[in-house]
Formats: sequence, structure tokens, C-alpha cells
Amino acid sequence: MPEFHPSQQEAIDHDKGPMMVLAGPGSGKTTVITHRVKHLIRECGVDPSHILVITFTRAAAREMQERFERLMEEGGAAGSGARVSFGTFHSIFFTILKYAYRYQASNIVREEQQTAFVREMVGNLKLEIEDEHDFIASVLGEISFVKSEMVDLEHYYSRNCSEEMFKQIYRGYEERMRRRNLLDFDDMLVMCHQLFTQRPDILSAWQRKFQYILVDEFQDINKVQYEIVRMLARPEDNLFIVGDDDQSVYRFRGSKPEIMLGFPQDYPQAKTVLLGVNYRSTIEIVDTACRLIAHNRKRFEKQLQAHKGHGRPVTTAAAGDALEETKQIVAEIQGYVQAGYKLEDVAILFRTNMNPRLMIERLMEYNIPFTMKDSLPNLYEHWISKNVLAYIRAAEGDLSRGNILQIINRPNRYISRDALEDAKVSWDRVEAFYRGKGWMAERIGQLKYDLAMLKPMAPAAAVNYIRKGIGYDGYLREYALYRRLKPEELLETLDQLQESAAGYKTMEEWFAHMEEYKKRLKEQAQAQRSRHEGVSLMTMHGSKGLEFAVVYILDANEGITPHRKAVLDADLEEERRMFYVAMTRAKERLHVYYVRERYGKKQEMSRFVREYLEDAGK
Repeated sequence: MPEFHPSQQEAIDHDKGPMMVLAGPGSGKTTVITHRVKHLIRECGVDPSHILVITFTRAAAREMQERFERLMEEGGAAGSGARVSFGTFHSIFFTILKYAYRYQASNIVREEQQTAFVREMVGNLKLEIEDEHDFIASVLGEISFVKSEMVDLEHYYSRNCSEEMFKQIYRGYEERMRRRNLLDFDDMLVMCHQLFTQRPDILSAWQRKFQYILVDEFQDINKVQYEIVRMLARPEDNLFIVGDDDQSVYRFRGSKPEIMLGFPQDYPQAKTVLLGVNYRSTIEIVDTACRLIAHNRKRFEKQLQAHKGHGRPVTTAAAGDALEETKQIVAEIQGYVQAGYKLEDVAILFRTNMNPRLMIERLMEYNIPFTMKDSLPNLYEHWISKNVLAYIRAAEGDLSRGNILQIINRPNRYISRDALEDAKVSWDRVEAFYRGKGWMAERIGQLKYDLAMLKPMAPAAAVNYIRKGIGYDGYLREYALYRRLKPEELLETLDQLQESAAGYKTMEEWFAHMEEYKKRLKEQAQAQRSRHEGVSLMTMHGSKGLEFAVVYILDANEGITPHRKAVLDADLEEERRMFYVAMTRAKERLHVYYVRERYGKKQEMSRFVREYLEDAGK
């Protein structure tokens, strides 16, 4: 028999009624869940088919099931695990709908179909969207939020476009889904909720089937998921929830720590157990992370201890700028490798996918293999970069219609596409098209002048002239207003492009670098499919549930983490939780880096760094 901490043992031995298990980072929650299922079957005589274990991802469900089955085999009961139901919310709820409505897997909408439906609506409404891919992804996220939070569409304020526009896209999307008898993941939840509300007989049958419900990562649950689970658990309320409100980081999907914080009010008879021993990290890492998260007001108070004992102090380092930051990190990683660590032991975490470009370039330069959980971003293929590069190409003589269309009305010169009829644009013909309209001749003349000015410039000066002289910054500010974005989000792409341009004296050198970078990214993506060695690069969100011997947190600066979008207290608390998640991925060494300057502007150290340093008396 393995030896458990008394709090783990208490959770494992729990029999009937509701229980909330507050599981701090690295506290062995999967072990507790699998051993509790075993305990229910072996010691309490529960029929395995009456037990339901719900997780948030298929990978987590599979891992949980495999660990449980190994556990049962060790105890000499091979095969017992097959009858316990392990699954995600969506797979469980879809099974329920399958029995009620005879749905098949073919009724589940594919991602590319969802994208096509929204794209069709964007076309029908004649919306002028530059970043169509991002816009569609954001709108689909909003549709999901409206459904899963059961929000009244009439009172929903869109983050991406006007309310009227969003309503039209939403209704058009729904109409296309219904016409094809398709369901998305949120429909599964909403329909299951409706089914249980309207058909108590069906609800009763499933309540008899699932008499013991265990929910992993409960802090990630949203409103409709919680409502359904509560219905299913009645009347016995054998609901065993495991999670950590301090690791709730999916507010944009509708999950809120408030649901978990409200559990004791919803179930006054519920027992609460704290798994307060961290088996992953050193005392220094645990204490530093705890000092940070204590600044959040909406949370359960917890005392966490590190089982491992002492290690090296958490390193907080300032770099002059992002280039210096990447150089220092690469040098340190090389030092770790010389000391006997493997590259796979190291992770570099960042707040958004915009952050790691220079880091990726530096790792490529030093031939250090790396893997990325998310797709590799290419700054030079961003629509904003494409616009700027189209100006430079036009200045160098590329007057192809496709190239000129990218710049002609950015900023808006009110030049019609009809004036650009030929495959190669002739300015004389464009001027002839507007003969007699002096104001248009003036605009065309100004554009020709601007292109002539750009021609001899060095890369960084050219980018700056396009931004300030031609007025591309102003165009982006207007577009941000139209799209309900913060202008800084768009201007940051220009800052990154200018930062890249500053490293090159001629356009030839800069364009050659872009081609090389594109080629290396492609090679990296192919290599990633065939191997899994190398430094791990991932967002803070993407790191959840993982652990590494050595962790670097990149760019711990105000505006990056916490992100500039975070304005409300609830947003800031979520950002702090995200930083806490990033810190607690580290087992042995944690390095937090911030920069003093970026894009020629002074940068402020993140308040999160200040909080954990001040409270340590440093």
C-alpha cells in the first residue's frame, strides 16, 4: 500500500455526500481521484458502472483511465476499470443526447465548417475585416460564451463588432447549423440542460446510472456544465470535486473561480479537504508563488508546504532590452546543459504568442532545438507586416495590382479598385481615371512622392516613415476603433517589425533574413512532428498541468503580464493566477526575466514581480 498524506487519505476514504478537494499545484490530485474510485469499488462495494469521472480534455480522461486500470491490475482485479465511465464534459453529454435524440458523430460540426459559416456571414454583411482569421476565431469564441453562459443575446455586448452585427452573425451561424442538423460543443451542453429540465424521467434514469460523480479541474467549470452536474448528482449529491481556485485561468471560456468559491454555499453539508503538500517544487518556489497569489482577494485561503525541501532561490533578472534578455537566457540554458540537464528539462513560458519571436530567432541562431505547443508565429506574415512590406516593394518598383491594392487605401485615399484595372498599375492611368478631380490628383501625387521618399531609406527608417509620414499608425488606430480592439495590440506588431528592421542596413539583407526565418520555421515545424526533444516554448495557458525542472518566465513587464487588456479587478486577479500557474510549473529552478526597454520605450517591471519580492522583504 502506498503511503498517503493524511489529507490525501481523508479524500480517498470519503464515501457518501459532497466533498470539495482543494488541490494545490503538484499535490497529487490524480492519485487521489484514481485511488478514491478504487476505494469506492473495493471498500464500499459500489458497482463500477455507477461511477462517472469527468475531466476537461480527452488526454486527461485517457491518462486518468489508464492510471486507474493499472492501479486495479496491481491489486489483482484486471479489467475492472473498463466499466467506470471516464470522459470529458462534451463526450458524456453527447452520449446522453445520443440516447435521447439518436445523434451520431456525423452530427458534430467540424471546426472548418464553423469557420466557413462565419466567413459566409462576414461576406454577406460586407464587413471590411483585415484580420479575418483572428476575427472569425474571436467571434466563434463569443458565440460559445453566449451559449455556455446562457446569456440573453439581446443584452450581450460584443467585444469584436457592433451588437447588431454580432446578432446577425450569431443568427446566421445558428440557422446554418440547424439547417444541416449540426451541433457544436456548446449545443451539447445547452441541449442536455434543456433535456434534463423538460424530461425528469430521462434525468432520473441518468441519475440512477451515475450515482457517484468525480470532477477533475473543477476550477475550469462554466455555468451550464455546473448546472447539469448538479442535476445529475441529485438526490444523493455524491459529488466529489477536485480543483484549485488559484489555477482558474479560462475566464474567456466562461469558467470562473466564483463557481468553486460558491460550492460550500450550494452544498452546506459538503466536507472540504486541502491537499496542501506540493510534491513538485522546492520551498523557495512554493513560498515565492504563495506570496504572489496571496494578493488575490477572491480565493480560498491556503497554507501550502513543499515536500522537497530547500533548493536554489528564485532568480529575478532585468535585461536592458529583449535582445539582451534572449542572449542571457540562451547562455544560461547552455550552462544547464553543461551541468547535466537535458534540453527537455527546460521550459520558456510567455503570456501571448506575440512574445517569443526574438527567443525563437536566438534559439535558431545557436542551433538549440525547441518544441512549441502552439503553431509557430511568423511576424512577417501578419497582415500588418504584409501591408508595410507592400509599401516597401512598391517603392522598389513592384507595381503589380495585387501589391498596390494592399496599400492604396491604407490609410484611406478613397481610390476605387476600378481605377486599378491593369495587372500592372500605371499612375498615369489612375490620374486619368480621376481627371478633373483635383483633390484626387493631389492624393495620388502624395502617394507617388511617399514611394519615392521610401526608395533610398534603410529598413528601420522606411518602417518609421510608413508609420508616421504616410500615416499607417493613424489608419491602425481607426481600424482598432472599428474592431473594438486596443490600438496597442495592433501597434505592437509594427513595433516588432521596426525592431527587426533595425538589425539590417539594407532591404536586401532584411528580406533575405525573412526568407531564412520562414525556411527555418518550416524546418522546425517538420522536425517537431518527428521529434519531441528540445526546450519547450509555450504560453502560460498552455503550460497548465505540466512540470519542468527549469522554468523561465519571459517579459515579466506591465502591459504584458498583467496584459494591457486586463482592466477590471477580476481580469487582474486572473492574470495573477496565470503568473502563479507559470511559477508553479518549476520543480527545481525558476527564473523570472523582465526588460527595462522595448521598442525604444522605457518598460516597467510587472507588479507581480514587485509583489513577490516586496513580501519577501527584498
